[in-house]
Amino acid sequence: MDSSVLRREIRKHAIANALSHGGKASHGSVISHLLGSHPELRKETGSIMPEIISVVSEVNSLSPEEQQNVALSEFPEILQKEEKKPQEHHLPELRNHGGKVVMRMAPSPSGPLHIGHSRMAILNDEYVRRYGGELILRIEDTNPANIDPFAYEQIPRDLEWLGVRVDRIVIQSDRMEIYYQEARKLIEMGKIYACTCKTEEFKAKLLKSIACPHRDQDISINLKAFENATAGKTKSKEAAFVVKTDLDHPNPSVRDWIAFRVLDHPHPRHGDKYHLYPLMNFSVAVDDHLLGLTHVIRGKDHINNTEKQKYIFRYNGWTLPEYYHYGLVNFPDVILKTSIIKKGIQAGQFSGWDDIRLGTIMAFRKRGYRKETFRKYWIDSGMREIDSEFSKEIFNSINKSFIDNTTPRLFFVRNPVVLRIDNLNASGVDIPNHPTNRELGHRHYDIRYDTRIAVSSDDWTSLQPGDTIRLKDFCNIRKTSDGAEFAGKEMVKGIPIIQWVPDPEIQFTVYRPDGTSDTGFVEKYIQNGSGLFQFERYGYVNKGSDSAGYFLHR
Repeated sequence: MDSSVLRREIRKHAIANALSHGGKASHGSVISHLLGSHPELRKETGSIMPEIISVVSEVNSLSPEEQQNVALSEFPEILQKEEKKPQEHHLPELRNHGGKVVMRMAPSPSGPLHIGHSRMAILNDEYVRRYGGELILRIEDTNPANIDPFAYEQIPRDLEWLGVRVDRIVIQSDRMEIYYQEARKLIEMGKIYACTCKTEEFKAKLLKSIACPHRDQDISINLKAFENATAGKTKSKEAAFVVKTDLDHPNPSVRDWIAFRVLDHPHPRHGDKYHLYPLMNFSVAVDDHLLGLTHVIRGKDHINNTEKQKYIFRYNGWTLPEYYHYGLVNFPDVILKTSIIKKGIQAGQFSGWDDIRLGTIMAFRKRGYRKETFRKYWIDSGMREIDSEFSKEIFNSINKSFIDNTTPRLFFVRNPVVLRIDNLNASGVDIPNHPTNRELGHRHYDIRYDTRIAVSSDDWTSLQPGDTIRLKDFCNIRKTSDGAEFAGKEMVKGIPIIQWVPDPEIQFTVYRPDGTSDTGFVEKYIQNGSGLFQFERYGYVNKGSDSAGYFLHR
């Protein structure tokens, strides 16, 4: 095979491989594809390997946009081969929806929403949009010791940003008298009893299917105990109120379960007004009925809770909603637990709920993610019952598809080296703000003979005197023993292309979600806009100020 033809074939496979792997081709993949297309070259592997290394190095020095442009101009067949029909994802139809639904989101106000909550919110929102009806935000705040008052305001803001339409907000602690009323009815029916056993003794009996000694005591005793508890005459842990179920139920957690407990703890909304608080399974069952819920969607970690709540429905003769339980999602290396976040904020480890190291919606928004990304990711994930792992790669790829075509580019050089280039002629240079979207315009620089230029120390120190590199979209320079000199403006194949910043004045720090940061010079045009920029060969950055921003993803 002619050497020029061979080099073109290698270049084609290198470009294709780079486009499929985040801009970086590998020697092994390129030679594998080359030999697959031209098996006659197998005997020449040793002799052509240096050429493969050279071409792959050249391709990897290009930015993803430049690689895309090479593919468009030289190898359009690569892009044609890779075109795929978009995969469609649909959520399943709901059972017995009857044309309209009433659904709910039920977060605890222990903190603002995190990415795990977004799944629950978006799936419910999607179905209410599909069928019509009502979507209720029910804030479940009947554990006063585990409430952050900030969450009452932030949870609705998080949902609004996600594009979730809330029709009504219900706060459970405002409904305490309703829960008391429903509890009294069940006590009178003989379905709830007062228990003064120690917690450990109570649980030990249930494990052995042994009845609590208070289980069949007179209804009047249970009613009196209940009134004493609501009046604040009972101390914490002195009594609990238990729903009778089946002591022989195969799941011990479903056997007689506690519906109310006494808590001497001030509530952020109600102070010391209440002393007896319902546990989640009681208040949820009551509210799901009284609010007219038709369908309940939640994680399969609530399957046992669903079984418990069904007893309240059966005892009252209420119609059950349709229940759906989707598989759990593991979020590796994402901090979601509110207790950990609170301690970190109090200790000064985190700057707040929007610290970009966290998994809160506030943190994702601060980094520059689009709300559409959350919706597409969770709809594509569906309501499968199998457990899964959250994929940052897929999530970021979806986000990139929403932002890439409208995000202007800039040069950013980390750990900069500032150069004066000998023999540099005065000239103007126009740099496109986007490789394909010409509507984003360009940025202009007037280059003088004494213009200082910043480049990355990583790029510069890798060169030897006499090596030539190209300042992207401008000119070539040659490294000398004591600096750099102008080496022409014509494109030269095979030389590295690097980012650069003329007249470097604006220092910029990028804060990353792993807790590290990068500092260097950025182009002055950072001052002309807000929001997202793509720092070429670095990644997308959401501008926080003219001197700092937050890393999104590559």
